[in-house]
Amino acid sequence: MGFFQKIKEGLTKTRNSMVKSFEGMLNSFTKIDEELFEELEEILIMSDVGVHTAGKICERLRVRVKETGTTDPSEVKGLLKEIITEMMEGGEELDLSTKPSIILVIGVNGVGKTTTIGKMAAELRRRGKKVLLGAADTFRAAAIDQLGIWAERAGCEMVHHAEGSDPAAVVFDSITAGKARGADVVICDTAGRLHNKKHLMDELAKISRVIEREAPGSAKEVLLVLDATTGQNALNQAKQFKEAAGLTGIVLTKLDGTARGGVVIAVKEELGVPIKYIGVGEKIDDLQPFVARDFVEALFDGNEPLRDETEAEE
Repeated sequence: MGFFQKIKEGLTKTRNSMVKSFEGMLNSFTKIDEELFEELEEILIMSDVGVHTAGKICERLRVRVKETGTTDPSEVKGLLKEIITEMMEGGEELDLSTKPSIILVIGVNGVGKTTTIGKMAAELRRRGKKVLLGAADTFRAAAIDQLGIWAERAGCEMVHHAEGSDPAAVVFDSITAGKARGADVVICDTAGRLHNKKHLMDELAKISRVIEREAPGSAKEVLLVLDATTGQNALNQAKQFKEAAGLTGIVLTKLDGTARGGVVIAVKEELGVPIKYIGVGEKIDDLQPFVARDFVEALFDGNEPLRDETEAEE
């Protein structure tokens, strides 16, 4: 299955909910008026785009309609696609400009964090990168074993200590091993417990200090994994982590299992943090690098891909 087809199928529930409602609404109007904008805003809010982002989309749409002189409701869909694409574009590419580059992956338990790391490692391996994994989630039972299984599937080496070890020490050893073994990318798992938020955030700060000390000048990504099925709750989690962890990107998982895919739009707009990957299935190659234009095209139409397979792999 091709790149575009995976995204298209993964967004089926959101498309059937949000876009079908939107298209049905447009078909009921013969002119573009304030009632149309109000109904559109309501549909966006119901699709977990959020009140703030839905309002901003509609405001920009009003301006675009006026600028273009659009009077036919059937043309609103094209304008809406342009606006959402513009809002979501920028910063999608991982910064892998140094050797090694460091990726710190954070998120609460249950969002698919460890699975995401395995899939990300596999995707980077397909790009020809040598990847090393660091099992720094030492608090959760079986987290190390789970990451080890994914390391094997992805064809990566892994650094780990015993359960209950100091996570920062694991990160230290992972960076040291990455340098010694010529790794292009070192990806470190972290604990995801929020019941003691201060302890968790202190631990993340300690890990960040180790990275800065042991890999000065290295490209560093701090990626937060969010479960798209939780809708606006995912956005609230992201706001908490952004305050403490200096996020550089978001990974949204389980988009194939929800009609709340509109939260993707809200995350970028309200946090100002780019989306790096989206998860659209259970298979190892179902974590896809995020491309705003492809996402919007698949969400609204699911017709022709905007780029071919070769371009998608570059």
